[in-house]
Amino acid sequence: MSAQIVLVHGIRTSATMWRAQVAHLQQRGLAVHAIDLPGHGSRIDETWSLEEAIASIDRAVVRAVEQGPVVLAGHSLGGLLSTSYVGRRGSAPPVAAFVAFSCTALPRGAGLRAYRLMARGFNRLPGGGRWLIDRALDLQLPDETRFDLAAGGYSLTQEDRALASLGEVDLLRALPRIQARNMPVWFVNGEWDQLRVNERLFTRLVPRAELVLARRSTHLVTVMRPRVANAVLDLAIATATARVALPSAER
Repeated sequence: MSAQIVLVHGIRTSATMWRAQVAHLQQRGLAVHAIDLPGHGSRIDETWSLEEAIASIDRAVVRAVEQGPVVLAGHSLGGLLSTSYVGRRGSAPPVAAFVAFSCTALPRGAGLRAYRLMARGFNRLPGGGRWLIDRALDLQLPDETRFDLAAGGYSLTQEDRALASLGEVDLLRALPRIQARNMPVWFVNGEWDQLRVNERLFTRLVPRAELVLARRSTHLVTVMRPRVANAVLDLAIATATARVALPSAER
């Protein structure tokens, strides 16, 4: 059975943010499952729910594992939720390898409050500040991925609700469980990513994890440096596939 890749998008955007990765993986003949979280993309009319978001990841993983070993990857919001999911209490989810893009931060306290205030400020601007976002993306992103973030629409009305719900995510308990589950893990950050703030803590709690730093990249590492993101996914897929072939005692 070939590897199955489940991709979970970040805040505001949708599954379309993964277009470069989907194209790369499909060109390799691999099955890719890029999902939309509630209140985003094809589900933009739904109300955000943390429980439903985690359940959406679980449903995608459970369906995919019937066809082969699952590599789960998430970016930003999707990465934080996927970290919580992989490190949940009880039995381990059927994930063979995990890649967390741009999400080595604890979503709580003053940092989370400041981010919510900033997001509210953007949303109060004419057009939700879309003109300013577009200008920033013009300066950051290569032509090949420039319109991928917005292709599925931006979720503005659910953003604050989604951010507020992150206060219920306890990564300080999830991360040690990920370490104990003996799965290969990669934390991938852009050099100029504001969510690098706790990367030392994350790698201390999950010492088996590899930390990959994408030079000349902001928080939007998957679209700003798509080839770096693709290379890490390729490595995760190769590692997961090789481990599945080993006897359990050698993994």
